[in-house]
Amino acid sequence: MNPTGPVLVGIDSSENAKSALRWAAGYARHVGVDVEAVIAWDVPATYGYAMVTTPDPPEYEEFAAAALRSTVLEVLGEDAAVVQRTVRGHPAQVLVEATWVASLLVVGSRGHGSWGAALLGSVSQHCVQQAHCPVVVIPHGVTA
Repeated sequence: MNPTGPVLVGIDSSENAKSALRWAAGYARHVGVDVEAVIAWDVPATYGYAMVTTPDPPEYEEFAAAALRSTVLEVLGEDAAVVQRTVRGHPAQVLVEATWVASLLVVGSRGHGSWGAALLGSVSQHCVQQAHCPVVVIPHGVTA
């Protein structure tokens, strides 16, 4: 944890991520640190014989970067001073690794509930358990 490090926020274009970004920007402004918005991407695994061609990794990265830019623009406007990073990997792993230099991690909760989280896994749950800095989880349905 770096007490003067940026407020890190995980982005996935969901409404929950938009609420997390809004909250993170307000908090960062209050304490006087930067905001770093991170979106993770990876090439989906293929099972069996795939007859359909999948895009090359650069196309996935470009799509993720465009989604990140769009989310920041929609939530904070075009003058937002937000560092935007697009990183290849699983979202939970990418975010936890980035917490070594962050002062705080903010993520949105998808709202699957305890049964869904047990079945599906949860990025926010993983981050809360593994992050190297404090974590704020913006609950499903909360608009910050």
